[in-house]
Amino acid sequence: MTFLKAPAPVLVTGGTGRTGVRLVRRLRDRGVAVRTGSRRAPAPFDWHDSTTWRPALEGIRAAYLCYSPDLAFPGASGLIADFAEAARDAGVQRLVLLSGRGEDGARAAEESVQTCGLEWTVLRCSWFAQNFSEHFLLGPVRRGRLLLPADGTVAEPYLDLDDLADVAADALTSDRHVGRLLELTGPRLLILQNVAAELSAAIGRRIEFVPCTAEEFAADLATDGIPAEEALPLAGLFTEILDGRNASSTRDLARVLDRTPTDFGVYAARTAASGLWAAPVRAGLR
Repeated sequence: MTFLKAPAPVLVTGGTGRTGVRLVRRLRDRGVAVRTGSRRAPAPFDWHDSTTWRPALEGIRAAYLCYSPDLAFPGASGLIADFAEAARDAGVQRLVLLSGRGEDGARAAEESVQTCGLEWTVLRCSWFAQNFSEHFLLGPVRRGRLLLPADGTVAEPYLDLDDLADVAADALTSDRHVGRLLELTGPRLLILQNVAAELSAAIGRRIEFVPCTAEEFAADLATDGIPAEEALPLAGLFTEILDGRNASSTRDLARVLDRTPTDFGVYAARTAASGLWAAPVRAGLR
C-alpha cells in the first residue's frame, strides 16, 4: 500500500519550520495533499492547545510530528502521547516522529508513538547542520564566536536537513519504513574545533569555538532575541548528549536514500555562497 495518490492529506506539524517547510515542498512535488500544522495556518495548530488538535487531524491519513523546541524539554513526551491518542481517535493511520539521538526525554516520546496502535516510523536524528544557519547558532556564527556549553573534543555526525526531509517524505508516502526506527546521521564525525575550521574556510573569515557556561551561552543567544527559558534547557541538553554517546555515524540514511548523506563541508560551502552568514545580525532568529 502507498499513500502517494491518496486523496486524504498529510498533516505536517511545524509545517512552517525548518524541517516542515522542506517536507511540505517534497510532498507537494509528489502530488500529495498537505495540511500545514502551525499557529498561523487557516486551521491553527498549537502543541500546547489541545483544542486545536482535532480540527487539524480531521480527515488526515498520516502525520509528521515535529515538536519545538525539542522533545527533551519538560512535558514534551506527555504532549506527544496525548496527540498520538487524539490521532488514533481521529482515524489517522500513520505517524512519523522526528526525534533526537541520545536524548532520554525523546525516548519516552518515541515509545508513546510506537505503542499507540497506529503505523509508525521514528526518525532519530543527530545534530542538524542547519543549527548553524537557520536556528540558534546563526547569530554566533555571524559574530565569529561559537559559544557553547560543550566539550570541544566530542565528535558529532552533523545531519543535513534536506536529507532528513527526503527520508520523512518517503516514510509518509510509502510502506518501506513502517515499524522502523531509523537513526539518521551525517557521513562524517566532526569535533567543534573542526566545525569552526570548516565554517571559517567556507566563509572566508575566522570562526572560533569557545567553551562557555550555560549562563554565558544564554546571554549570547539573548543578543538574537532567544529567551533564557529556551536557551538554558538547550544548554542542559548539550551537557547531556555531547558526552560521546553520539560519536558514531550510521548507514540508515544511505540505505534509505541509496546515496551518500550530505557532508558538512558541502553544507557549509552552499550556505556561505548564499551570503547568509555575511548578513547583519538581527534580533529574533526563530
